[in-house]
Amino acid sequence: MRQIPVDTSAATVMVAKAPQPKVKDRRTGEIAVDKDGVTLMTVEVMFSTPDEVEILKLTVPQPGVSEDLAMGTPVALTGLVASAWENEFNGQKRHGIAFRAVAVTSLVAAASKPKAA
Repeated sequence: MRQIPVDTSAATVMVAKAPQPKVKDRRTGEIAVDKDGVTLMTVEVMFSTPDEVEILKLTVPQPGVSEDLAMGTPVALTGLVASAWENEFNGQKRHGIAFRAVAVTSLVAAASKPKAA
């Protein structure tokens, strides 16, 4: 599956919903992990450009998620890529775009850290 890098330089990005473990199977409640066994998280963000605002649902490895990401927290997205997907379930084709990031980092935490002298 081709991954397309997403440029976030002209966007304002804020947390729309606090991070949650990504569920692999809703029937069993099984949590999704990547090929290395790292737990995956789902983070919903408001992605705002001068022309439009969208809510994106990102998949992020748990170590890449900053602590204390509450709704409205401004964040930086590292390594954001988009991938087209398609599947068939019960004879119905579905398709969309999946977003994945290496990290979601709070800009509030970075701004409040004291600078070294």
